[in-house]
Amino acid sequence: NPIPRTMGSNLTLAGRRKDGTEFPVDISLGPVKIENEILVIGIIVDVTDRERLEEQFRQSQKMEAVGKLAGGVAHDFNNLLTVINGYSDMLLERVDDGNARDMLGQISRAGVRAAALTRQLLAFSRKQMLQPKVLDLNVVLADTSKLLRRLIGEDIELTTVYGNIGKIEADPGQLEQVFLNLAVNARDAMPQGGSLNIKTVEEDIDAYVTFQDEEMPPGSYVVILMSDTGVGMDEAIQSRIFEPFFTTKEVGKGTGLGLSTVYGIVKQSGGYIFVHSEVGKGTTFKLYFNRLEDATELDDDAVTHQVSYKGNETILLVEDESVVLNYARQVLTLNGYTVLDTNDGEKAFDICKEYDGMIHLLLTDVVMPRKSGREVAEQLQSAYPDLKVVYMSGYTDDALLQHGVVSEEITFLYKPFTPDEILKKVRTVLDA
Repeated sequence: NPIPRTMGSNLTLAGRRKDGTEFPVDISLGPVKIENEILVIGIIVDVTDRERLEEQFRQSQKMEAVGKLAGGVAHDFNNLLTVINGYSDMLLERVDDGNARDMLGQISRAGVRAAALTRQLLAFSRKQMLQPKVLDLNVVLADTSKLLRRLIGEDIELTTVYGNIGKIEADPGQLEQVFLNLAVNARDAMPQGGSLNIKTVEEDIDAYVTFQDEEMPPGSYVVILMSDTGVGMDEAIQSRIFEPFFTTKEVGKGTGLGLSTVYGIVKQSGGYIFVHSEVGKGTTFKLYFNRLEDATELDDDAVTHQVSYKGNETILLVEDESVVLNYARQVLTLNGYTVLDTNDGEKAFDICKEYDGMIHLLLTDVVMPRKSGREVAEQLQSAYPDLKVVYMSGYTDDALLQHGVVSEEITFLYKPFTPDEILKKVRTVLDA
């Protein structure tokens, strides 16, 4: 049963175990002379591990290529959506006509859905900017379960069991996205109704665990199990469920991003995800997150309780996309700020030198031609140490790292952003 691949005198064939299962083997054949007889010696090597590693490498290359494409698309979308969503929100506050408000509302809702799609693109490529916090998985699940009950419908029974678990570090918003995506997937697998059971536990792993080329090291984990009584999956489908754009649903019923988004979020959060499924018997997803030792609760983000986010300070705005530049300038000037702007980072320093007054804050895009936002900030802060900085970008995490921006050490404004979000971020930094 030869596998169609040869290499010199080596052959890759299919061996057969006693239980009938096949496995790949390499056979090396060579002549040897013994007492005037020419014999052929064959060396057989089990290459199962090698084949698995090669497949892992091919899969990682494919995911990396798709991830780079997704990151670039998401960046362009985020710039456009910043303008679409921002102006929609601004107009909704100014239009009194009922029909016009309804149409603007439709535009705004479509923009929000499009923004969610870009987050999914970045999630499955594992390159979205996360905002991790120390949290209790039970609390996140309890908050999300209220939405899950409405999402899955009345013909599906939802059961939640909260175990005595430790804290983990993750982005709570992204975890909610994981729970929602898995619940939607379970709902679609139970068109005639059924049950969805969710459980949290702690689990200590003593040895490496391998499943579908995924290897999890020993350690203490917080685990969430989501089990449904749906149609289940065969092994062929299970091997592809985390691939982007792979779906078994009808055309128009799914994007193929749901489970790939889940996988991306879990992996970027330092977790692991396993699946067990049998046709006709349902599916169980197990998500493992590292349990934190002696973790203390983090305080909620400080909330600035203000009636208004207006101000009268001077802001230097640097953004290479003209539509985003115009939008951000209009939002800020309408709320009292003096705005100096440029679409070229190299001109930022000249603007500061020519301006007679004080510039209080630099609001700059990160990824720009000629000079990056980080370079602009470093040049200006060397001359003006009191200058405060807010970075903004819709780009991917690794692109920001390449430009010297580490999310833990800077103040960041994520695209697309609403008028309220940019005003609140600016006001909070100025008042800090």
